[in-house]
Amino acid sequence: MSDERYTVILGDRRYAIHRKWARLSPGESFGFLSDLMVDAHGRVHVAQRGTDRPVLVFDRAGRLAGSWGEGVLAEPHYINPASDGAILVADRDAHQVLRFDDSGKLLQALGRRHWPALDAPFNHPTAAAQAPDGEIYVADGYGNSSVHRFAADGSLIATWGGRGAGPGAFTTPHAIWIDRFGKVLVGDRENNRVQVFDRQGAFLAEWGDFYHPMQIWVDDRDFVFVTDQIPRITLLSADGALIGRCRGAINGAHGIAGDAQGNLYLAELPPQEITKLERLN
Repeated sequence: MSDERYTVILGDRRYAIHRKWARLSPGESFGFLSDLMVDAHGRVHVAQRGTDRPVLVFDRAGRLAGSWGEGVLAEPHYINPASDGAILVADRDAHQVLRFDDSGKLLQALGRRHWPALDAPFNHPTAAAQAPDGEIYVADGYGNSSVHRFAADGSLIATWGGRGAGPGAFTTPHAIWIDRFGKVLVGDRENNRVQVFDRQGAFLAEWGDFYHPMQIWVDDRDFVFVTDQIPRITLLSADGALIGRCRGAINGAHGIAGDAQGNLYLAELPPQEITKLERLN
């Protein structure tokens, strides 16, 4: 079998592709690899569905270092880091958003467990993001078409959105991120766009030219990475200007995240695997 090293480029960034980067013990297999994130220690937390180990933790070398969420998470959809070191998980089919510390200890729960609500939090939520002041924003994307804004104590402040294709409306808000400028980025999947709002929910902009955008990740230099179902990865500036594009995935990445060294990690759609894009320059 060939040992060729495949590389991709995003703008002036070049990456080497390492498929099957995360390794399990012989005889073990992944569930549905939904998403991943990198914590402050460089560990990669991988959310998976259809398994009794909802979150797997891998060290910098791709070795399994532990797991968490057993008996607490049902079907984790997206897992996002918070600036205070916490971890937010949208437990999609349990209709909750849960907040953990980086060891997997439950700190906070939003929503009534296993109790979906029509046009209210939550009906199969997809993703959550935490602002520096502790406010939490949730994409309520499969059963509803809304974004909810919560205070740090979990009380609901506001909801915006609704079904449709116009500015501020959604058809499957699938991903959400808050950048350091206070902009709320929402991956509006079936409308093939990323919508941009202020913290109060006012529409600011629409970034198009995507095919079913899946996940959004923003690095510490404010560059925006979006994965879609082409499959490809798009690199944008903070104001949405296109910088570069590449494939980097076999059948598309449902999740994307990066580490402090500039490497990227992909939670790939079937066939299931974690791919590392090693930054070369």
